[in-house]
Amino acid sequence: PQTLRDVPALRLNYRFESDVPAPPATNETAQSEERNAAVQSDFDQNRPQELLDKTITSPDKQRILAVYHKVEDLPSEFRLDMYSADGKLLRKITHDGMAVHFPETIVWSPDSGNVAFVAMVRVGQTSGEPTQSEPNQTENEANTAPSPEANANTELNTNSENTNIAPPADEKTESAASNAVLTFRSEQIYTADANGNDVKPLTQNEGLIYFYFVWSPDSSMLASLAATYQEWNYLKYQADGKGELFIPMGRPRLVEKNGRERRLDDNLTAVHPVWSPDSAKIADAFNTQIRIYDAIGDAPTQAAIPLRNQLLISSKTFDEQLQKQEQGNVNTEANAEPNVNANANANANQAANVTPNQPLGTLPDESTLVSFNPIINLEWTQDNMLYLQTGYIKQMKNETDSVRSYLRWHRLIFSPQAVAL
Repeated sequence: PQTLRDVPALRLNYRFESDVPAPPATNETAQSEERNAAVQSDFDQNRPQELLDKTITSPDKQRILAVYHKVEDLPSEFRLDMYSADGKLLRKITHDGMAVHFPETIVWSPDSGNVAFVAMVRVGQTSGEPTQSEPNQTENEANTAPSPEANANTELNTNSENTNIAPPADEKTESAASNAVLTFRSEQIYTADANGNDVKPLTQNEGLIYFYFVWSPDSSMLASLAATYQEWNYLKYQADGKGELFIPMGRPRLVEKNGRERRLDDNLTAVHPVWSPDSAKIADAFNTQIRIYDAIGDAPTQAAIPLRNQLLISSKTFDEQLQKQEQGNVNTEANAEPNVNANANANANQAANVTPNQPLGTLPDESTLVSFNPIINLEWTQDNMLYLQTGYIKQMKNETDSVRSYLRWHRLIFSPQAVAL
């Protein structure tokens, strides 16, 4: 193969490198800004009953997306309008019956051609919970149309209605939002073009909550995470009971711009999926395992890269180096104090250097390694180089109780597997 793009995930070879410098910062210009001055001026002068939350400028700087809410809206519900670069309202994207959720996920495609966001029926428009989904396709089956989720831990309530057409917006102007856009009772991914037209749901899986997505570098597809309604509420209930911030978990899914969708994995993860720079593959992490999925081709494959053993060995080395460093600091402080008992120092040094007896060739005991932690973050910087970060993170509602420790970067270097002739 000329490039790794032509190599299926199943045919990738890899080399693991532990404790490397953090990946270089991406060159992508941040799309978000607090508030564009021209758009803010329009809200101040012409829209006194609406509050601008933030604006998101397209990569080509030609369009500005306004994220706002009305006074009577719920704190978790937002609205979207499209503005020109000089602050002129082009079109309202969301109608009154449509509520945008997870505003931090609103993002322009890299080519500035589309904007993607998550939305659902606004509270008060309908009653009832998400409807039951039909059985989904097998894991590797690429559907010609979006299909419902099959992996719910518990059944959803049955309802004969799968979607709801929200009521029309009050605006009668040329820039008014279309009231013909299907809206659902759970969070789905929507797109609109750069003029605010062609608003449509990319996903139509009632009962699934899509809470994260990322565009492919070529702007043709999205990699997303989605969870069932019950899974979402159960995980939130657990976090609330522990006083922790709720960190959602979902299954990675591939969503094309034509609406075709493929579930990539049956397992839940909180790690956000990442794209290879050539838009050919998606990576995600599950505890100490990396999984690579083909995003192109008629027969997509996937590959699992278990890294537990490599991380155990590297963590043992990391802990030993950390122990020596800490012991060196103790010795330095002790030498600076003339009244320190020499015998006590000797005993302390001896105790600090003790490590569990391990027969040659066996793996370290993970319970003895403070730096052995799961994968929490991925960065795919080059077609042949995937960075992974391990660490211990505990995010509490009381910020002073939160913990972030032993954050370490590693990387995988990919190459094609040798082909037997």
